[in-house]
Amino acid sequence: MREILGRRRRLRFRRKERTARLDAAVAFAVEWNWPVLPGASLRATTRTATGAACSCPDPDCVVPGAHPYDPGLLAATTDERMIRWWWTRRPDAPVVLATGGRAPCAVSLPAVAGARALAALDTRGMRLGPVVATPTRWSILVAPYGLERLGELLYAKDGVPSSLRFHGEGGYLLLPPSVAGTGQVRWERAPLAGSARPWLPDVEAVVDALVEASTSTPGGGSRLAY
Repeated sequence: MREILGRRRRLRFRRKERTARLDAAVAFAVEWNWPVLPGASLRATTRTATGAACSCPDPDCVVPGAHPYDPGLLAATTDERMIRWWWTRRPDAPVVLATGGRAPCAVSLPAVAGARALAALDTRGMRLGPVVATPTRWSILVAPYGLERLGELLYAKDGVPSSLRFHGEGGYLLLPPSVAGTGQVRWERAPLAGSARPWLPDVEAVVDALVEASTSTPGGGSRLAY
């Protein structure tokens, strides 16, 4: 009897999870005009050294469940009918944001460094928008920027922590409540409830603050670099 009840609870939880992903994808696209698409899912029956395997054809996929695959990134859309069609057929698929253009971009760094960086930016009074977190990396969402502008910004800096990654035009980012091979994707700083569209800081302000926090950290910035 306990086994039956446990199985029923797990099934209810999975149905709730699937509905949450569809609802989130629709909200991102329709309410905020963020183009999204379903990413590669995790295979429940196959295990790898990392504990999960990807539904894509690559048996050695290094980012299982954390990248676009069938459809490709260019298929990202804000069309509600298309989004409902996708997730009705693939309810376990993660929600992938196509960054750049009119959509948010992001600056990401390792999770431990991310926690320290956010604390440092809070101390400096830096206003931040939404922050997406996984067990391995945290991503600070920023206003859209072009590759040319990013190149000029980085060129002007004497030093930028090598652990920073930039998710700009032509890139992508997993959004909550997706689950990837590294674990649950969640909001570390959630968008304000009821907001028409989340406010996003300028990429230059975020990079400036991160570089300043890194260079002012004892040890030459190592606390933010790793």
